[in-house]
Amino acid sequence: MSGRTHLGMPAFPEAATSATRDARLRRNLRHATGTIRAKRAEAVAELPDWAELRAAGAAIKDRTLRHLDHYLEQLEEAVTAAGGTVHWAADAAEANRIVTELVRATGETEVVKVKSMATQEIGLNAALEKAGIRAYETDLAELIVQLGDDLPSHILVPAIHRNREEIRDVFRGRMSRWGRPAPEGLTDDPAELAEAARLHLREKFLRAKVGVSGANFMVAETGTLVVVESEGNGRMCLTLPETLISVVGIEKVVPTWRDLEVFLQLLPRSSTAERMNPYTSMWTGTTDSETADGPRDFHLVLLDNGRTDALADTVGRQALRCIRCSACLNVCPVYERAGGHAYGSAYPGPIGAILTPQLRGTTTELDASLPYASSLCGACYEVCPVAIDIPQVLVYLRERVAEGGEVTVRGQRTTIRPARGHAAERAAMRAARWALDHPGALRAGQRLAARTRRLHPRRLPGPGRAWTASRDLPAVPAESFRDWWRRTRDDRAEGDRR
Repeated sequence: MSGRTHLGMPAFPEAATSATRDARLRRNLRHATGTIRAKRAEAVAELPDWAELRAAGAAIKDRTLRHLDHYLEQLEEAVTAAGGTVHWAADAAEANRIVTELVRATGETEVVKVKSMATQEIGLNAALEKAGIRAYETDLAELIVQLGDDLPSHILVPAIHRNREEIRDVFRGRMSRWGRPAPEGLTDDPAELAEAARLHLREKFLRAKVGVSGANFMVAETGTLVVVESEGNGRMCLTLPETLISVVGIEKVVPTWRDLEVFLQLLPRSSTAERMNPYTSMWTGTTDSETADGPRDFHLVLLDNGRTDALADTVGRQALRCIRCSACLNVCPVYERAGGHAYGSAYPGPIGAILTPQLRGTTTELDASLPYASSLCGACYEVCPVAIDIPQVLVYLRERVAEGGEVTVRGQRTTIRPARGHAAERAAMRAARWALDHPGALRAGQRLAARTRRLHPRRLPGPGRAWTASRDLPAVPAESFRDWWRRTRDDRAEGDRR
């Protein structure tokens, strides 16, 4: 990604309306998510104890989050003892400043990057570019996104919205601007595309002095960081550069290696449908030998950026269990039709719909719209390897958007106002509450609705227009259930007397 961010993107309904009209995008998403979904189901079915693993993963995450301060301090002590340096970043601006200063201190003007959701979240590439430092993405899909001046649209497969022909055209037209050009006569054959990327990146790996990464997990007891990937580019970025800077969300810590073992079973099967990741790289601190693998200077930037605020919410905090497997995206009917860009965040799909509003708040039209980017079908919860009840959190966040209330912002309890555009919804809920509290009025209203049902419109006017734009208004029955019950019960009683 080069300089592009999600800032200024429209609310989800507007962005999704545009995306669903793109036939090629929908075709690409349908094919890719369907393939990944089927393979994942096969991989998970191989384990008879998958449900137990899932429960164990959720329990480990919950225990860690309850004692997060303890494990983060333990992690800092272990990383420091192993020769690394730990930096604490309260928000995106502080994290970007820290990384920029660390790169400048080396005298280098370019870095190679491992695929990292945290650096996408904070817009690190744009910050480095502003400081005159060029960041080269080395994951194949991230490379495609960067060369195309695009934005990622999937957690696991950032270029899922592109097909092979589009990728070939991006390589032919843009690769030379970033280094070695694409080979002459490049076709859309996957092997040729992979080889073109390999040749393009090889020279960057060999000359890079600074690497930037995230981490899938951090083991508190030893200060070890873990990156899992499928291409080998991560291994190159983690071992070849002299300086390594890792930007990691504070929720990625796990207490022990024994806990890590659970997630190394859950993650590959849920993400890439593999029994284990082809490359699992682990490093602890620094190396003092020029012949040994690994950095001689290691910096860990621990990123908050709204995470402690989410942690303070007893319902929403379960989103911090997420291990970024993307299984929820691949089963979501909304994501499959709208794609990832419509979410306006580094975190698309169902997990993004609950994580982004907690990290960024719900003060913007975009962020306030995300909890509604779901049909509440529950498929996301069924496949989540750490049992995040995404539908529950979506409904909870919808209430926050519509009603306002107390939230934690930068560690302080704050009362937020309801988001704009929900006055009619609040009025309807108040009217429904009053009617349900007054049975006589409810019966009268039901009978009136039944007697006038032939006059009812098929589409609602005013604020209800958006709801019925894609749905038929349910037909009102000839009589209410209460009236039917009374009538049929009386008929049965009369029959018994006879």
